[in-house]
Amino acid sequence: MAAHNVAILLFDEVEVLDFCGPFEVFSVVDAYNPVRPFHVYTVAEKTPILARNGLSVNPTYLLDDPSCPVPDLIVVPGGRGTRQAMLNERLLAWIRTNARRAQLTLSVCTGALMLARAGLLEGLSATTHHSALEELRAVAPNTVILPDQRIVDNGNIIVSAGISAGIDMALHVVARLCGVEMARQTAAYMEYDWRT
Repeated sequence: MAAHNVAILLFDEVEVLDFCGPFEVFSVVDAYNPVRPFHVYTVAEKTPILARNGLSVNPTYLLDDPSCPVPDLIVVPGGRGTRQAMLNERLLAWIRTNARRAQLTLSVCTGALMLARAGLLEGLSATTHHSALEELRAVAPNTVILPDQRIVDNGNIIVSAGISAGIDMALHVVARLCGVEMARQTAAYMEYDWRT
């Protein structure tokens, strides 16, 4: 079986754990097997990306790179940078285009604001970082906001609350696609206290 392509979108001032948490989860699934179920890579509009607190990151691919694999899963992280990124039509167009063909589109934290601006949360349920719930309500008036939920699974659109919740969401997706036991093994490998 071919590996699922997992594209993680990056932008300036992205929250580090928002993208690194899911990156780690999807990268270490079945860590002791040379054939991995996920092929994880990053995508951005430019290089380098300056994440929160000045971390410089070189994305694997740029948005217009024809060699970029077609994603099966998209991860849209959050952070303070979403306030500018959600006004960037190139990023929103990339999300819309790839969400149409992806199996799953995921957001972490205020990445939900970007999904909302891209029109992907219309009529669905969502959550985000506790400090951005009102912003999400304003951007997504036709979305049911569930502030007490760590993960909201709408089928092909899955959103998580803030920062570390992205790890739980990624493990949730591993459980959906590879089975709960594989998700448990992944959490154990990471020494992460995951509760289904």
